[in-house]
Amino acid sequence: MSALTLQLPQAQTPKSLAEREVFVIANGDLRDSANQNCWPVQAKFEAKLANVLETQFGYRMRRAHPVKESGHGFISSQREGSDIIAGIDPTAPIIVLMTAWQYSHHIAPSLVHHKGPVLLLANFDGTWPGLVGALCMAGTLNSLGKTYSRLWSENFDDDFFYTGLQTWLECGELKHDTSYLQEITKDHPVMQTVAGQQGQQVGEHILKNKEIMGLFDMFCMGMMNGVFPQESLAKVGMPIEALSQSALLHEMSLVPQAMKEACLQWYIDKGMTFNFGEDPAVELTREQVLEQCAMLIAMVKFTDRFGLTSVGVQYQQGLKDCCPASDFAEGAIGSSERFPISNDHGEVIQPGKPIPCINEVDMGTAIPQTMLYRLLDSFNLPSETTLHDIRWGSEYEGTFYWDFEISGSVPFEHIKGGIAGAIGHRQPPMFFPLGGSTVSGQCKAGRFIWARAHYEGTDVHMHIGTGTAFELPHEEFHRRLNSTNKEWPLMNCVLDGVGRDDLMAGHQSNHISVAYVPEQDIDNVVKAFVAQSLTQNMRVHVAGGINLD
Repeated sequence: MSALTLQLPQAQTPKSLAEREVFVIANGDLRDSANQNCWPVQAKFEAKLANVLETQFGYRMRRAHPVKESGHGFISSQREGSDIIAGIDPTAPIIVLMTAWQYSHHIAPSLVHHKGPVLLLANFDGTWPGLVGALCMAGTLNSLGKTYSRLWSENFDDDFFYTGLQTWLECGELKHDTSYLQEITKDHPVMQTVAGQQGQQVGEHILKNKEIMGLFDMFCMGMMNGVFPQESLAKVGMPIEALSQSALLHEMSLVPQAMKEACLQWYIDKGMTFNFGEDPAVELTREQVLEQCAMLIAMVKFTDRFGLTSVGVQYQQGLKDCCPASDFAEGAIGSSERFPISNDHGEVIQPGKPIPCINEVDMGTAIPQTMLYRLLDSFNLPSETTLHDIRWGSEYEGTFYWDFEISGSVPFEHIKGGIAGAIGHRQPPMFFPLGGSTVSGQCKAGRFIWARAHYEGTDVHMHIGTGTAFELPHEEFHRRLNSTNKEWPLMNCVLDGVGRDDLMAGHQSNHISVAYVPEQDIDNVVKAFVAQSLTQNMRVHVAGGINLD
């Protein structure tokens, strides 16, 4: 019997570095239109980094992959990223320079096996932005158990940046102070408070009865940190109903034209402004919003059919070439005031209550959003929730305000003026070729609770904090809006006891979940949510010195 001959592709000879050299890689989007638009900013910061490395520290920056003929130098697929990192000396230092959104799965599986030090370096800017991509990659590598370092800077010219980069170059690692997070365990006195006992009751209800989260395709935009192990979800009493977006398209096709028209007219009569145009390639059209109404109706019917507590649509790499964007449907379904949609028995589904919507099917936000909905409802408090990107932030009159922003999906109750204060813009063509309306506007002022779940092994960790949203003056609000995606809703806020660099150092995602809570109730809600999370077998970390006494 002859020996088996295994045929493998010929491996590259790994690129080695000379002394005092460092590899730089640029991870990007899957969509070439996005990569081409974002490339000028990336090229500018690569030049800045090369100059700093050489003039300040005597290092040479070496690009690990070339600029493409299509006009950008981003890695744009997992195969490409795997091949590039396989061709690098496995002990070489790597800087992943991020100035734009990036798909973590392009490179994260390969970085797991890289033995050399890895630095995630982001520009702190709202344009595309790098800080959002870096937080996503950080959360992904953390979930995969990969050691890495992170660093951020507005212009690559401040002392924080210089000191951090020097430390990483000399030591191969860079650690930040994350003492703003304090772990709480089940023996904490908060469990014995009245609010804590209510949280325990809600948690026990969920463990017994389950909150089923329905997700239409479960992996979106490279967010590996947003896909939790099934064991983790079972442990906390929140299983997934795995749904197919092809089934959503089919359900949309069954919605009668008259019902779509009635749905759109309902929101127009409520006062929402749609900026309609005539060219569907670059403008919002009535036909696009009618299809979004069909998606809303279909999503609500699925929640009833499968007994779901919350629902989310992956959309961007599944449906972007098939139908308009999901965002209007997502914002509308997550609102208490919603076009009435009946089930097969003629009963209106969830009247007067939101159906928590999980934008981008991120399980790390699905968990706290669904939990907060159930908890706030038990307090007879408004129970609308949303997630935001941690998009950017800057000072105004001596105070640092975060800019939290998401692609159109906030519930109307989070917008200043509600439905009548909402504006529908066409989604940017570089991301959404078939358009669709956003739910845009200034998020209202008020107190809120924020949270984020992530996993380590199969343990679910919950970060919990509080903050205040502000309605900044018109000129300042629009400065920030025009520095980000002006089509999307924007929340300007301050997090209690958590500064800019704290969150950048310790947060495990580009996303953060929020729910508004009246000032007089927020202390009790926080205590209850801590107890609920502990009851549901999570490891809980409170942020910013929250007082649980």
